[in-house]
Amino acid sequence: MRALSLLLGAVLTLCAVSADARPFEFKDMQGNVQRLNDYRGKWVLVNFWATWCPPCLEEVPDLVELHEAHKKTDLVVIGVALDSTEKSVKAFVTKRKVTYPIVLGDYDMAEQVGQIEVLPTSYLYNPQGELVSYQEGILSRESVESYIKNKSKK
Repeated sequence: MRALSLLLGAVLTLCAVSADARPFEFKDMQGNVQRLNDYRGKWVLVNFWATWCPPCLEEVPDLVELHEAHKKTDLVVIGVALDSTEKSVKAFVTKRKVTYPIVLGDYDMAEQVGQIEVLPTSYLYNPQGELVSYQEGILSRESVESYIKNKSKK
């Protein structure tokens, strides 16, 4: 199943968007404020997920790898847990060793970024803070890195 998801993630590319980015401001579970404007110069991937969502849980290892590989240089991942309790999110983050910032969110908060109709949904911002793409459904480390590499060549 994981191999199929990775293959689908590689085939499915992040959809281009033309909407102007809305600056977001979230408080993560550590009490830190996560603002789009604080990450100028880096790609920012905002991933909306839930602890009960099997596809969401399947993509987390790739998101952890993506964040760890790039956080000091050119990309940060921010996870926003929707429809999950604080207790379930804390347990999940500990068990799965999630290293990127996690926000306990709701759908009203999510609208700072965009509409969420399915989980997982991810929004990608370029280093200038512009919303450049989104993905409904699972994405992989490889698909994000490939997208960024192709956009950086232009």
